[in-house]
Amino acid sequence: MTIDSHQHFWKYDPVRDSWITNDMDKIKEDFMPEDLKPLLDENEIEGCVTVQADQSETETEFLLGLSKEHDWIKGVVGWIDLLADDHEQRLDHYKKHPKFKGVRHVLQAEPDGFISNPRFIKGVASLSKRDLTYDILTHEKQLIEVLTFINKLPTMNLVIDHISKPNIKSKSFKLWSAHMKEVSTYKHVHIKLSGMVTEADWHSWTIEDLKPYVDFCLENFSPNRLMFGSDWPVSLVAGSYKKVVDALKLCIKELPQTDQDQIMGGTAMKFYNLK
Repeated sequence: MTIDSHQHFWKYDPVRDSWITNDMDKIKEDFMPEDLKPLLDENEIEGCVTVQADQSETETEFLLGLSKEHDWIKGVVGWIDLLADDHEQRLDHYKKHPKFKGVRHVLQAEPDGFISNPRFIKGVASLSKRDLTYDILTHEKQLIEVLTFINKLPTMNLVIDHISKPNIKSKSFKLWSAHMKEVSTYKHVHIKLSGMVTEADWHSWTIEDLKPYVDFCLENFSPNRLMFGSDWPVSLVAGSYKKVVDALKLCIKELPQTDQDQIMGGTAMKFYNLK
């Protein structure tokens, strides 16, 4: 099955969604399942995993509600406060929902020390006990802390979103690749080939800008640890849904079909235990 492993839904709120700056005007609107489904159909993608964008259980409930209404929404990566005293009870509550697959926190906005905080790591470990996953959203400069984090969670199903957001526009590669090379030695860590176009020049990026990063991931992480994600609708600031899909397909076109299929759906199906 072909799967978009990373996209979002929201009803736009200018206060809650203040992270959407004025240069991102085109995503200052609602994005709902009826907007995404035609795009999935056009690109022969059969299902998706919808991921939190807001740090609230209200959004988690919203996404789970949408997943009940649309069987092609195969999984939900929500948010709960993993530092809260009652986080295990909250996880047990959401675990009752068959499409609740894991948790994410916007780590890229947190100060130094948050990711490696033992209390936070303990909270993430609570997911593993329930066969739930964790999405790591970080910038490349945070990869040193990420290495500490993943070393403390050796049996945890972990995935790094957006290849940890190297600055593709400025061709940042050396430091990112050195850290990611070390990340690749941890076989329980997966990578989303997502979010790259928004780290490139929004108006003039090319396949050649993305390919060195994709090639590095292919060289150091097997297709069994790589998954496609569109990051729609955030990605719309840099190109259409089809343009994002086609860019990755061009980057991996020389692979055997079985490897392409793994990246375009097989890895996400297994990682998130999708039905």
